[in-house]
Amino acid sequence: MSRLLLVDDDRELCELLVEYLAIEGFEVDAVHDGEAGVDAALTNQHDLVLLDVTLPRLNGFDVLKLIRRQSAIPVLMLTARGDDVDRIIGLEIGADDYLPKPYNHRELVARIKAILRRGELRQQPARAETSQRLQLEDLELNLANHEATLGGQPLELTATEFIVLRTLLERSGQLISRAELTELALDRRLVQYDRAIDMHVSNVRRKLGNKPDGSPRLKTVRGSGYYYIVDSSAH
Repeated sequence: MSRLLLVDDDRELCELLVEYLAIEGFEVDAVHDGEAGVDAALTNQHDLVLLDVTLPRLNGFDVLKLIRRQSAIPVLMLTARGDDVDRIIGLEIGADDYLPKPYNHRELVARIKAILRRGELRQQPARAETSQRLQLEDLELNLANHEATLGGQPLELTATEFIVLRTLLERSGQLISRAELTELALDRRLVQYDRAIDMHVSNVRRKLGNKPDGSPRLKTVRGSGYYYIVDSSAH
């Protein structure tokens, strides 16, 4: 049974969510302020954090920053509907996904399960017989243990960012549409005004930097999608 941490100061909502998610097969712990959220998230006792943006003591963004300094635990941000700035900031800081309030409980469960599937891939023990590596120039992905190196140095990626980069590398030199990349990497359909995949690609781009010769690694085709540039003559 997956154990979730819910960080939200709306106690009535928390009670309802705990009950609903229990029916769906999840164990849920709830805390109601940002400082308690950080402390609980860093105990390594949970599989995913549901994190509200508006919290007492520390807001959701500060909580996420503090979590990301020490942990790659998956985080689903709960944001105000229509507040695109909150969503973008959350994804930039390192959230795996976001869901605007008020949300449909079935959609919440679907998002949780999608994120957990990505996290489970990363936590599976590496086995020699299934070890696979994906390498392009100075970038190498170990697909067995979800580790990445760039120029021989460890590259810190969230589980979601790893899958985004893997997908782009597996089809390097080929354009992947935003809709297809959302389905492959986030395990859900792209909907109107959804910027999640764009922000994950942006985070990956920032962490990768340019190639040793100064040329970009990722190409954005406005309105279409993204691709990983195979060589400097491809852009």
